[in-house]
Amino acid sequence: MTISAWIGCFLGAITSVVLLQMGVMVFSDAATSAMVLLPDARFISRLPSEVAVLGPGHNCVTVASSESGLAKTLYGVGALVVLPAGLSRCVPLR
Repeated sequence: MTISAWIGCFLGAITSVVLLQMGVMVFSDAATSAMVLLPDARFISRLPSEVAVLGPGHNCVTVASSESGLAKTLYGVGALVVLPAGLSRCVPLR
């Protein structure tokens, strides 16, 4: 395999994992917290009161909610990528 083929396989695998995690957030309420990647500057101000900000960062925001449908709420206020956070067996973020 050439370097280009290896890079293509690697990028394909990373994309598959991210899309799988996004699907887990949308179709399951297993995660009560989420990490939003690449939020815009006013994203936090648009969050409803039942969503708590756990940790703002430069390129991500970690939020939590006890309400169901967290991912749909986050996509509704403008999130681009929502990944689960705080599930057991997930890699710790810190």
